[in-house]
Amino acid sequence: MRIGELAQRTGVTTRALRFYEDQGLLQARRSANGYREYDEDDLQLVQEIQTLQTVGLTLEETRPFVECLRSGHETGDSCLSSIEVYRRKLEEADALLARLGGIRGELAAKLAAALARQAPDPCVVPASPRP
Repeated sequence: MRIGELAQRTGVTTRALRFYEDQGLLQARRSANGYREYDEDDLQLVQEIQTLQTVGLTLEETRPFVECLRSGHETGDSCLSSIEVYRRKLEEADALLARLGGIRGELAAKLAAALARQAPDPCVVPASPRP
């Protein structure tokens, strides 16, 4: 298939596909007339890159997965180098969650303190107790 068809089937622009090629992640074969040619393996590779980017991996971090697919594995995460990327990204996510939890705690404490300092609104009539 040509670059336009690969772009259509993957939902990636032709510009992005050329960029992947420039970065060494995608290797197009050239037909006699110079057109880029791709096959189903390239389709799987681009889909793998997209999936990985969706879960927060950078383009560079997808490289071990691409290399794993190119070496003949059925999935890009069959290789130890790919699993290491997963581990590292999971550690990064855990660190971010811990940091966000701390920030949330600080914000909740500041809000509680601010609300405690607020004087009651003189325009609000307290509800009378029900008999």
